[in-house]
Amino acid sequence: AGIDACIAALRQQPHEGGPLALVDVADEFFVALRLAPSGEVRVLLSDVTAAEEWNLAREALNLIGDIGPDPNPADPEEVWPAGDLGIFRDLGLDERELGVILDDVDLWADEMLSAVAARIGIGEPFARLLDALEEPRGTPLG
Repeated sequence: AGIDACIAALRQQPHEGGPLALVDVADEFFVALRLAPSGEVRVLLSDVTAAEEWNLAREALNLIGDIGPDPNPADPEEVWPAGDLGIFRDLGLDERELGVILDDVDLWADEMLSAVAARIGIGEPFARLLDALEEPRGTPLG
């Protein structure tokens, strides 16, 4: 599913509180999408360099538009977020704190999202969802 499918799913949710989608891609990067009361889609991409390899990251960058100077860092360990760093401000996570999470190169994307979820007050339901996704499906043949 691409960005358009994620946005369509957001638009089907009640608009109160600004519906939110957190998409982890192979633990390499994440995209956060949030529907503003105006109907505008707010977008945050955790690492612009992911657009070199992943369609979803390219689609997110297309929505974000101009990201300023060349995001390709000389140091491959650096990550460069793009988009709306204030996407979670009204939920208690300001740009500075979000920047600290996004700048931590030792965190995988799912760990970044877990930190974000904890700070915006959805840590427990998010952890339960991750646990459910990791449970084995079906029984092994044997």
